[in-house]
Amino acid sequence: MRIALKPRHFIFACTVVAVTTLVPLAAWLGYISLSLPPVDFLADPAVSFRISVLDWEGNSRPFTVGPANPHWTPLDGAPQSLRSAVVVAEDFNFYHHRGVDWFEVWEAVKRDVRERRFARGASTISQQLAKNLFLTRDRTLSRKARELFLTRRLERTLSKDRILELYLNVVELGPLVYGVGHAAEHYFGRPLADITLRESTFLAAMLPGPRVLDPRRAMDRVMERSDRILATLARAEKITEDQYRSALLELPVPRGMDRDELLKMVPERVAVAPPVLEPEVTWTTEPIMPRHPGPDPIRDEFGPAKSSPSSHGWRDLLPPPPLEKDPRLPSGR
Repeated sequence: MRIALKPRHFIFACTVVAVTTLVPLAAWLGYISLSLPPVDFLADPAVSFRISVLDWEGNSRPFTVGPANPHWTPLDGAPQSLRSAVVVAEDFNFYHHRGVDWFEVWEAVKRDVRERRFARGASTISQQLAKNLFLTRDRTLSRKARELFLTRRLERTLSKDRILELYLNVVELGPLVYGVGHAAEHYFGRPLADITLRESTFLAAMLPGPRVLDPRRAMDRVMERSDRILATLARAEKITEDQYRSALLELPVPRGMDRDELLKMVPERVAVAPPVLEPEVTWTTEPIMPRHPGPDPIRDEFGPAKSSPSSHGWRDLLPPPPLEKDPRLPSGR
């Protein structure tokens, strides 16, 4: 027998569901928001403070963030090539979104569902900074909620350049190697300001997971990612074609390794000629248009946000998927 549900009964049922689900959810989110640490102090470029980082054995170690760290590098002390390489590799729309790149989130969800695994990460530079400074690496709903709240606070409080400066100085790039300044010394034995374009993309190529993308064990994969970052920089007109071709011929030699040893790992790099970009990539003088520019004005070093009549977005102008996530890298970024 079919029972007719009267309108007032339906409204009552909906109210009960809303009260029993939405109210606890709102209370939980409110508790998380109130329990988070302040971020206002990060706006002061002279501030230094300590956080805990993990070594490759899983032990917690103290790490100083700020000018008190001898490897600290102000943003204007980092080569433009490195800054551009990190942005195009990790968060192309960094200067446009407000902390979360919802287009990337949607693309990641679609691919994860299609492949039934965590195949693609979607965390922005701002989200990664929030996690690196304040949170653990636990993959829980609570940790992700805290990350999103902290990301919004960082975006409201800090400039994009300050967020990038902090990120570059805390990102992991080797065994107890945190920050690009330390990484330049560790791998190349030179100050960050003196590294080459190829070396900049080399460091950026390691960012998804330096434990897996360790040049001493996976030089071929690091160089492949570096090549793709160079191609992306060239397509976005951050470097010239001559710079692109010259960088492709350079083989970075990390400290503690010799060139002959490296060439055994990447034999195809011996006397290799620069690959020809056509027809896969066509050089153009048209500026690159981000897919969804936000209200923040794009920085001068990344060019004006102008549209290309032959493109629906910057992705349409790049080589086939330049920086796909390696399935062996940590998931859930």
